[in-house]
Amino acid sequence: MRPLIVFALTAALGLSAASCKKDLMPGPSLAGASRFERDGWIYVHLEGAPRQIGFQHGSLLAPEIADHLSVTKKYLLHETKKDWTFYRDAAEKILWPGIDSEYQAELDGIVEGLASKQVVVDRWDIVALNAIEELPGYYVPWLDKQQGTPASTKAPGNCSAFIATGDWTKDHRIVVGHNAWVNYVTGSRWNVMFDIKPAKGHRILMDGLPGVIASDDDFGLNDAGIVITETTISGFAGWDSKGTPEFYRARKAMQYADSIGDFVRIMTERNNGGYANDWLVGDNKTGEIALLELGLKHFTVDRTMNGYYVGANFPVKPALAKEETNFDYAKKGSSPNARRTRWEQVIAEHKGSIDAEVGKLFEADKYDVIEKRDGPSERSLCGMTEDSPRGIPEWDWGPYFPGGTVNAKVVDASMTTKMQMWASVGRLCAAPFKADAWHAKHPEYDWAKGLVRDIPSGPWTVFTAGDSAAKK
Repeated sequence: MRPLIVFALTAALGLSAASCKKDLMPGPSLAGASRFERDGWIYVHLEGAPRQIGFQHGSLLAPEIADHLSVTKKYLLHETKKDWTFYRDAAEKILWPGIDSEYQAELDGIVEGLASKQVVVDRWDIVALNAIEELPGYYVPWLDKQQGTPASTKAPGNCSAFIATGDWTKDHRIVVGHNAWVNYVTGSRWNVMFDIKPAKGHRILMDGLPGVIASDDDFGLNDAGIVITETTISGFAGWDSKGTPEFYRARKAMQYADSIGDFVRIMTERNNGGYANDWLVGDNKTGEIALLELGLKHFTVDRTMNGYYVGANFPVKPALAKEETNFDYAKKGSSPNARRTRWEQVIAEHKGSIDAEVGKLFEADKYDVIEKRDGPSERSLCGMTEDSPRGIPEWDWGPYFPGGTVNAKVVDASMTTKMQMWASVGRLCAAPFKADAWHAKHPEYDWAKGLVRDIPSGPWTVFTAGDSAAKK
């Protein structure tokens, strides 16, 4: 009769036999996980089933996640005039239903890992944190339009990137580089190197933010030889509340793509339009590279075995630009157009010699093609805005608000094979940023005290999947 007693008890408590079995299963642990710090980066190795990976993420990065969540709430309230409850509600009602069980378990695992370190958050906090690129810049303006009010925010434009292969590179194999542009509230915290060895799919090496399961500036590679990066499309407007979150698709593509075709399929399936990007993708097995321009109404794929693609926040295809953005190609002095011009110059100058070392030069380049002088400025490939009275209209940061390049990464074909990358945290093209000195000059931004932090000027450092503090 004992089984009947157990059944009666679980029924009385409103539990199922499956939930009881789950509760009796061993909890997630830090077995196999590790963390170390090097040259401004926090390197974490995570491995196992989804819940285990999430738990390790939350536990190993608990102080950084708590900080990231705290400043994000304050920054978004100031920038979008919407409190954190708004973003939590969107996470629950709009984003969560589109995430499959694997990544739902990983996100819940992060909450468990944080709880193990006495950091109290819940599922909706973490899902909203993962959507900090797509909710404010894509969902909010779409919702404003639905409600008949002026758009309170707009899609950002971040990053400078290239991918080249064939006659354009020194060894005729793939070379990829990227630097991340963002405000210094978020950017000072974009210093995590993730080495993820999941139970299913491919091992991943990518940079990222604490608490976020995708890279978010989307630079990474997997053990199938797929290397991925992107730059956002400036002036984009579009959202589908029935689509799946971009951060979920980006992580899934990084983990499960065996080919360029796989990557395109995963990214375009039930696309919600959030975080619209020009994706630069390479397959190290074949030497082929591709540009996926992914809007909401439009997406196109260009592929080549001999050529290059660059990104600097400009839309590539006129149809997408006309129907889904307010981008002005004629405005030569805008940051995206000026950087596009500079990309074409430096790529042409180095045709046939592009390798990882040249890629580093590209990502640190500070020449302003409009003023015809070395910057850095809002128009250089590696840029900054703290000295600009113009700010960057495409970004809406405001005059003198600090932002620009906050990290850079480069990888060549031999490094991809070994699951390695060069990475530099901070400002390659400028001296370290000092928050206190900037606040003293700009009291109009007193609201950002405690949010904007110092930004280093870190060295180029090699990271490898399976790295440890003992290796250099």
